[in-house]
Amino acid sequence: QVQLVESGGGLVQAGGSLRLSCAASGRTFSSFAMGWFRQAPGKEREFVAAVGWSIGNAYYADSVKGRFTISRDDAENTVLLQMNNLKPEDTGVYYCAASQTVAGISHESYDYWGQGTQVTVSS
Repeated sequence: QVQLVESGGGLVQAGGSLRLSCAASGRTFSSFAMGWFRQAPGKEREFVAAVGWSIGNAYYADSVKGRFTISRDDAENTVLLQMNNLKPEDTGVYYCAASQTVAGISHESYDYWGQGTQVTVSS
């Protein structure tokens, strides 16, 4: 079992930046692949970024590539999502997730989820 708690969301103007943090507790954090997903009102949850057991294995949705950076700190049991040049279409609830198997792009790959943090980007 692992517990995930997101923080760092908020309201920002288009072009601004936010850094989301996900703190993990419970089982050994380094044994999990980690991902970020988001869900806008009326839309399905969508993949944003993921990182495997090595920071070299990072994956991004095309819509955020070049603007978002995922990283992990196994010593601090945290995974970060640095979001730059934010756009109104980035608005949504952002969820951190942990997978025991693979850093996949499908939410079905993930076993544990945080409660989410709201990100709102104004135009």
